[in-house]
Amino acid sequence: MQGIRCACRRAGSVAQLVLGKQRHSLANPRWSRLAYQPIANFHIVGKRNAAAQSTQQKTVESKQTQTGQKQPVQAAKGAKGRVVSVIGAVVDVQFDEQLPPILNALQVDGRQPKLILEVAQHLGDNTVRTIAMDGTEGLVRGQPVTDIGTPIKIPVGSATLGRIINVIGDPIDERGPVNAEDYAPIHADAPPFTDMNVEQQILETGIKVVDLLAPYAKGGKIGLFGGAGVGKTVLVMELIYNVATSHGGYSVFAGVGERTREGND
Repeated sequence: MQGIRCACRRAGSVAQLVLGKQRHSLANPRWSRLAYQPIANFHIVGKRNAAAQSTQQKTVESKQTQTGQKQPVQAAKGAKGRVVSVIGAVVDVQFDEQLPPILNALQVDGRQPKLILEVAQHLGDNTVRTIAMDGTEGLVRGQPVTDIGTPIKIPVGSATLGRIINVIGDPIDERGPVNAEDYAPIHADAPPFTDMNVEQQILETGIKVVDLLAPYAKGGKIGLFGGAGVGKTVLVMELIYNVATSHGGYSVFAGVGERTREGND
């Protein structure tokens, strides 16, 4: 396993690493945790394997079964519930009848701006644990909640080009509503492995030092790490510009927390 150092919490662990076409495995059913990291280079480019693809496609299913409970029949759209607990961004909601499926969106009635909750866990006693997509200040027990009936959806298509939207799909750029014809859920299965291009190609960024010393692979993932003020944002903006002008493609910038500032830049 060249360039990779493996460390196990205890002896008798099982590990299976796939780098390109090389596979290394140690078979032992009793395993705890495997931590692996590159010794000299953080940038590793390898072909995606079928096992990793299958794992990604089952992300939603694994979230739905993490409680070990049998999932109830899907509740009808518009099912009513009420808030029974508020602890920061974690909100527990109790329903009188059927529970909404995990990852469904709930809306708190009579609240402006609207507050969307995403079902994360089934607790039993007709209660679900949700994660609030915005601040919960002023939210109290007993407030009514409505099941939207679908996961959170955001607008997609040409109408979203140049727009800034939040996680629930509402525009936040003060340019009016997004007149999109199509909407897509924020949780979706990865494309099938058979539909993916496994041919390794280099993405020409137009930045000479990047293309020479650390070329980017098409379809891969890149991490940029550095201190404050060293030029990470400038590099990302240059990449977005070059992709648009040289390759005729589209770029999507996603920011979390304070990082949303770059969206305005």
